[in-house]
Amino acid sequence: MRSTIAYRMIIWTGVVVLLIWSLGPIYWTIASSVTPSEDFSTRPINFFPQHFTLDHYSRLLGINIARIGGVEVFKQFRAALLNSVVTSIAATLLCVAISSLGAYAFTRLQFPGRKVLFIAVVATLAIPAYAVLIPLYQIMIKLHLVDTYVGVSLIYVSAFLPLSLWLLRSVFEALPIALEEAAQLDGAGRLYIFFNIVLPLAGPGLTAAAILTFLGAWGQYLVPLIFSPQATKPLTVLIPEFVTKNFIDYGLITASGSIAIVIPALVVIFLNRYLVSGLLAGSVK
Repeated sequence: MRSTIAYRMIIWTGVVVLLIWSLGPIYWTIASSVTPSEDFSTRPINFFPQHFTLDHYSRLLGINIARIGGVEVFKQFRAALLNSVVTSIAATLLCVAISSLGAYAFTRLQFPGRKVLFIAVVATLAIPAYAVLIPLYQIMIKLHLVDTYVGVSLIYVSAFLPLSLWLLRSVFEALPIALEEAAQLDGAGRLYIFFNIVLPLAGPGLTAAAILTFLGAWGQYLVPLIFSPQATKPLTVLIPEFVTKNFIDYGLITASGSIAIVIPALVVIFLNRYLVSGLLAGSVK
């Protein structure tokens, strides 16, 4: 009996520590975003806001700037938010489309070097991003794709395609091939089978690949810092710019950070079950 109680206490203690470790920074960001700027320097530190304000969000959203005397950052924030959404969605759509076609080819089609090619593509996951930044930057300059949606999206696709390809290949291998053979006997072509039979059955896997790609693209910093300096600058690059040489605007940093986590948080909350089912889709044949 005592061992059971002790075991439960250990489990619950671990859960509490994990929750604090995971949710603590998020709470601190949200709490700081509604704290007046003058309260950031007070001592001792208060874990709960002593005063409440929405002035930081007003500055970001361009609401009544004259009243609070803040620097107008709404246009920059709006552009950065749009850039993050566009590049993340574009990379997700391209990555899922290309990886689904590639994974189906590696699973169902027979051609020389199939296994070697697949291993070579997936092995690129082990290459550090900074190892290819210089040659990649030279390529982007020659193609005139620096600071463009196309260029940034293609870089994201090249980064997350191997993972999506590996995931979807496992999903397609778990699908019963009898359905495809039956469709072929009825005269269905390869493309018809792929789009009308295989993809609907692989829905959870496609969703999982899309979620992983979107979250990865949304949180990128190094790539857009180099390849998106101005016109396509995302939130991850804009937010650190609120730190200047002589002043750190904690209010803008925490408020913009709170808004930046809303979209990926909603994706995880509402699509979590699809992510889990998609990751487990290829675990059992």
